[in-house]
Amino acid sequence: MSKQELEVIGQDAACCPPVTTAPLDDERAAELSRVFKALGDPVRLRLLSLIAARGESGEVCVCELTPAFDLSQPTISHHLKLLRQAGLIDCERRGTWVYYWALPAALDRLAAFLGTPAAAVAAAR
Repeated sequence: MSKQELEVIGQDAACCPPVTTAPLDDERAAELSRVFKALGDPVRLRLLSLIAARGESGEVCVCELTPAFDLSQPTISHHLKLLRQAGLIDCERRGTWVYYWALPAALDRLAAFLGTPAAAVAAAR
């Protein structure tokens, strides 16, 4: 096997940013772990997807979410509570029903963390 050195051409220092700008501190790691734990369940992931799919129009009634699952209403409410505690959604009670909406800032922070380093730097600006 040859021990020749390969010359790297056309590489500039700005094209390859570091993998992370800084390691996670304890507080940020704890925050992200709560979010990932909440999203680690397929039902909660689907619930978030259904709620976030409303986009700009915003909110969805729990009465619209429950029929999408083969689960009892109390179980759906429990999963929604965990998503609220993770800071991914919020809600408001109106009479008998509760309306849910995604929190865009929380989803943006999660996307920035999961994105490429260049995307994370751009999102931080």
